[in-house]
Amino acid sequence: MRLWSIHPEYLDKAGIVSLWRESLLAQNVLCGKTKGYKNHPQLKRFRNHANPQKAIANYLIEIWRESRRRGYKFDKTKIRTWGKADKIKVTRGQIKYEFDLLCEKLKKRDLLRYRKLLSVKEKVIKCNPFFKIVEGQVEEWEKLAAFKNF
Repeated sequence: MRLWSIHPEYLDKAGIVSLWRESLLAQNVLCGKTKGYKNHPQLKRFRNHANPQKAIANYLIEIWRESRRRGYKFDKTKIRTWGKADKIKVTRGQIKYEFDLLCEKLKKRDLLRYRKLLSVKEKVIKCNPFFKIVEGQVEEWEKLAAFKNF
């Protein structure tokens, strides 16, 4: 499961479809509708939110918006709990780590998108709009990939 902190606009088609599915799974976990993935580290930030179900719903809405911008037909009715929720903080180090991780994946499966992302500067990497970037290193819940030393 990868619940990307970076803006979904950076993801390729396979990436955004996977993100939608995995985020819906995360929603089910946070609503107590599944037996698996209950202790997945990527869910920690949502579990720590004052209202985890609203938090994941707001996260999903941003993915849905990006899907609409691309002309995809993700089913908005699958988002369960609506309502305003405070943004979740994410560190700049986490954003940079995820952006680099995505670039490594895109080198193998979407070279054109990878080349476009090379022009994005570290200071302007955007996050999912439900998150708020703060200074800091890679988040403690992240399982670091071997391609980078952070």
